[in-house]
Amino acid sequence: MKLLLDTHVFLWVIAEVSRLPPRVRDAVASAENEVALSVASIWECVIKYRLGKLDLPEEPALYLPRQRSRHGFESLPVAEGDVLRLSHLPGIHKDPFDRILVAQAQERGMVLVTADPVISRYPVTTLDWV
Repeated sequence: MKLLLDTHVFLWVIAEVSRLPPRVRDAVASAENEVALSVASIWECVIKYRLGKLDLPEEPALYLPRQRSRHGFESLPVAEGDVLRLSHLPGIHKDPFDRILVAQAQERGMVLVTADPVISRYPVTTLDWV
């Protein structure tokens, strides 16, 4: 299974893994699954860090790629097709980072791993949170 982590899920994996249900923890840790982190999530973290809304143990430019790599997550670039798919998404979610993750998951046939119940209102496959 190809998994795409929502930003908060990535942060929980690297710092608060106990917040993840066992099913999600197992899916993310399974060698059978390909797990990716979008560069949009890195972007979101950098913005929140600079605004003082995200505390990290070191600069995001060092910490985030190191943690992504340490956990074996692939870096998923934002491609033109991902962005163009946004034009077909209904305006359910107002967060642009969540919208691009939905578009990427749709465009690439990935399962989006998120605790955000609003995302489940989109036609996108998500990993059951329970």
